[in-house]
Amino acid sequence: MESNPRLLVISPHLDDAVLSCGLLIAAHPGTVVCTVFTAPPAENMATDWDRASGFTDALEAMRTRQAEDREALGLLSATPVHLLFRDAQYQASPDVDALVAALSRTVSNAKPTRVLMPLGLFHSDHVLVASACLALMQRDPATPFIAYEDVPYRHMPGVVQARLCELAKRGYAADTPHAFDVPGTPQHERMKRAALDAYRSQLRAFGPEGRASLFSAERYWQLCRVESSRSAQAA
Repeated sequence: MESNPRLLVISPHLDDAVLSCGLLIAAHPGTVVCTVFTAPPAENMATDWDRASGFTDALEAMRTRQAEDREALGLLSATPVHLLFRDAQYQASPDVDALVAALSRTVSNAKPTRVLMPLGLFHSDHVLVASACLALMQRDPATPFIAYEDVPYRHMPGVVQARLCELAKRGYAADTPHAFDVPGTPQHERMKRAALDAYRSQLRAFGPEGRASLFSAERYWQLCRVESSRSAQAA
């Protein structure tokens, strides 16, 4: 195993990477974090989530959230990459092929030795990004893909187990990678908490009860494709 891996973290939204992988990113300066959904809608609107975050409309929300993301990742010595896709709340979700093409270009530019992707829990945006990453993994079998458990959805009862069963039926094996035990040093924990605090608008929307579950242990799953007649039929 390489002593200094080059990490690329694929993040659905502007906070998911730090919520789910902040300790890991802190331990690997120079990590590239590629966030998929960072564009405002084609026509301005105001959604419930944006209003809960303190914004008057989507244009203000995405402009501010991009700035928060750059601040947060700067505290972790990570490099942000913002793809200009629109998330589900703006009623303009992209298709998987478009995501795969954009992520493929990102991988080519970043040249990572490992790609971190969402496990794909609950939220339609997370599931969509995970599907694109799985397709990309089949195109690039030489690069290890590791799935992180999506915070905060991983706390929903049974959601992780259901997703792992679904992946198994589709022919993907998921094993906990012992080499990715995250160093929970006090320094890294302070760095992650400071980065989370930079997402001020999102913390406002989560509220006190929601914020209590955001800082939790990080868990990762090494993914690989299992070729068999049964998995091929389920794919």
